[in-house]
Amino acid sequence: MSTTHKSSDASGTPPDGDLEARSVVMHDDPRFRELRGRLLRFVVPMSIGFFVWYLLYVVMSVYARDFMATDVVGDANVALIFGVLQFVTTFGIAILYSRFAGRRLDPLADELRTELEGPARSEGGDTA
Repeated sequence: MSTTHKSSDASGTPPDGDLEARSVVMHDDPRFRELRGRLLRFVVPMSIGFFVWYLLYVVMSVYARDFMATDVVGDANVALIFGVLQFVTTFGIAILYSRFAGRRLDPLADELRTELEGPARSEGGDTA
């Protein structure tokens, strides 16, 4: 593997042949920045929200024992329902992310990947 980096030409187009150099140039592409921004705008709020929801469950289990022990349906108490809702929330977030990625991330990522790998593949650089 070559460690020599080719720079882009004056138009900002990635140089042909060196995938590593083209990857470095791609990081400055506004579309790549937009892709990272879209990902972060989904992941950060969802992660914070889920972490707060999980901490609420833990804190209430420690400090609001009487409330968490309240029977809701039969032998199912608030703590059990909160615990099950943790799993429901996890799967819900996974489903939301899958839909979000398919609609907002994958098309742009595919476009960038095609542009990034296009010349290398046409030259027979992909031997896998």
